[in-house]
Amino acid sequence: MQPLDYRRGRSGRPLARAKARLKREGSNVCWSCGKPIDLSLDVRHPMSWTLDHATPLSRGGDPLDPSNHREAHRRCNSIRGNRADVTWPKQATSRAW
Repeated sequence: MQPLDYRRGRSGRPLARAKARLKREGSNVCWSCGKPIDLSLDVRHPMSWTLDHATPLSRGGDPLDPSNHREAHRRCNSIRGNRADVTWPKQATSRAW
């Protein structure tokens, strides 16, 4: 078995094209929080647009499969990390009633 290269698919022309297509044709609404994404924000801004993978690359997700792509705020994507089983939105209360 070949070792997994986490960098595979994170850069390069095919992924750049997929990002541009999703940014242009997508709804520009964050899949996790449901709020609109402002495309004019700098890429380093926490509420800027980013490509999120439904199945994280570190868990074997295909970096170039369009069905694995979702739009998210940078912050929402970072909070999720590489967990694939996160359900959104989170509960509004801190207790399980």
